[in-house]
Amino acid sequence: MTKQFLALGAASVIAVAIIASAAQAAPPAAAPPSGVVQGPAIPGLCVLSADQAIATSTVGKYVGGRMNQIVAQVKAELTPEETSLTNDAKALDAARPTLDAAAFQTRAQALQVRANNLRQKQELRQREVSETQKKAVNRIAQELEPIARQLYQQKHCSALLDKGSVMMVNPQMEMTNEVVAGLNARIQQFAFDRERLDTAAPAR
Repeated sequence: MTKQFLALGAASVIAVAIIASAAQAAPPAAAPPSGVVQGPAIPGLCVLSADQAIATSTVGKYVGGRMNQIVAQVKAELTPEETSLTNDAKALDAARPTLDAAAFQTRAQALQVRANNLRQKQELRQREVSETQKKAVNRIAQELEPIARQLYQQKHCSALLDKGSVMMVNPQMEMTNEVVAGLNARIQQFAFDRERLDTAAPAR
């Protein structure tokens, strides 16, 4: 009986934390090994790591910190309920020898209802955190797009490659740092809270 309810514990919070960490985007690609002789820059071919630009920009770091706060809020909300359910399940197990079958079944069913409700809340909070992260990163991407487009034109690029799909590249062809500088000048932070999917207005 106890194991049935213990399974609801911190796993949900861990999953939420994993989702939040994605808000900080992927780490920068590794630099070319020392001693590598670079070929000449290819005219018209440019390279950008949007993930790296978001992660290292001022606003990207702000979003990462804010998401950590939101995850902490979710954990603070869920942990007391998880602890209470776990303790009550243990207490029921301990009291089982003193209960008749009907009384035990009644209390076990009540615990199961609480466990189901908690599981639903955990899943809802995970979806809310995921949606919050998605919207925040999309907001940064919207700010990034005109900066990248302007640099693309200024550099007379004919093609723009994603740095994540390129193992090594001549630094003269990359414009990630310039995009970061543009983002830092354009936006440093913006207010946002956790999305509330349980209070969304009904569809008409």
